[in-house]
Amino acid sequence: MPARKRILAAAVTAAACLGTQALAITAAGAATASDEVVSRGVTIPAFYNPPTTLPAADGTLVRSEPLPLALSLPGLDGTLPGTATRLMYKSTDSNGQPVAVTGAYLEPSADWSGSGPRPLVAVAPGTLGQGDQCAASMGLEHPLTVNTQTLSVGYEDLAIYRLLAEGVAVVVTDYVGLGATDRLHTYVDRVDEAHAVLDAVRAARSVGGASVTSASPVGLYGYSQGGGATAAAAELASSYAPDVTLSGTYAGAPPADLTSVTKAIDGSELAGALGWSLNGFLQSDPALKPLAEAHLNAAGKAALTDLSTMCVGDALLGYGYTKSTSWTTDGQSISDIIAATPALQAFLDSQRLGTLKPSGPVRLATGVSDNLVPHAQARQLALDWCAKGADVIYKPVVLPSVGSALLNHLAPLLTDQGDAISWLTARLSGKPAASNCWTMPAQP
Repeated sequence: MPARKRILAAAVTAAACLGTQALAITAAGAATASDEVVSRGVTIPAFYNPPTTLPAADGTLVRSEPLPLALSLPGLDGTLPGTATRLMYKSTDSNGQPVAVTGAYLEPSADWSGSGPRPLVAVAPGTLGQGDQCAASMGLEHPLTVNTQTLSVGYEDLAIYRLLAEGVAVVVTDYVGLGATDRLHTYVDRVDEAHAVLDAVRAARSVGGASVTSASPVGLYGYSQGGGATAAAAELASSYAPDVTLSGTYAGAPPADLTSVTKAIDGSELAGALGWSLNGFLQSDPALKPLAEAHLNAAGKAALTDLSTMCVGDALLGYGYTKSTSWTTDGQSISDIIAATPALQAFLDSQRLGTLKPSGPVRLATGVSDNLVPHAQARQLALDWCAKGADVIYKPVVLPSVGSALLNHLAPLLTDQGDAISWLTARLSGKPAASNCWTMPAQP
């Protein structure tokens, strides 16, 4: 089967497995409010346009409104699996500047199945794209968004609904610049992501009608980009959010070493993520822009602009298997240019996870055949944390390689999700976790 047909088949299969419902998005002319934005034919509601002035305290709600869940059923005690509230809250970016972040809080209809007060889990989404229409909060309302310009699948809905079924309240962040229309999403910026996750917890506590309080146990859940975000949040919690005590963190397939990940995604099905990374780096550190401009040719610059409004589906179909050598003035790969440019390498090194001890117990899972977010660098993160005395449960997910880097990366997400949620709910019930750092020499 030709490569691009394999990508399309994988995208369709993933959507079918999630049981999502398609929503046909009309053309841009439907927007009427002056502060609405249109991204690839999708009107971004005015809610997502941040005000010019933000509150001083991190985690403060800026605004909220009811969020309709596309996948819900009426029940005797209310809507199943729960009710949702769209959020905008204040956070601080990696440059120390105030930033508005959007997301959603979900109050479950089910009673909490564990002991103690109802807990809260902050879900950090995996890679969704860089266009505002890709935001996870929008995916709750429109699980499958399709038109001639964009394809977005709200695949994180599955994990969210599984948590709700356990009676766990959920807050999901859209990250800095994804959804909120005032800036570009700083894809895989560890500080921006960590702050967005931790401030989502703070924001959830002040949602009207929410059953969670500052006494509620808190857990973090994330895979891929989300695994990097929860890993970073666990590392920064003690310094940035000492009021957020973590009972447990699930970090699946975390991109801990972006130098390694950059090499791996180049030329893969998800090569578009390389463009999202570069866009995010330039958003976080504009001083790098002259370096990028000096090395990118016209095709590379056009690709970055194009990708800045794309979701995963668009990037798979539009940039799958693209090699970055076609984006540079001298035919070097992006990885080679980074290695030869101290300022670029220093920036990637500053994003490295594993230099700090995480707060609370962490379950780190990685597929041993994962060659998209490479297994070796995720395993190294577990080793680095273990060396710092962290409470780490390392879970190698042993699956055969199927020849597709994307499927090698996605398969552990689905096969390990149930065990990950069970582990997390046990921590939220107050059950202790036993580190298996001592087994690392024998673990793949």
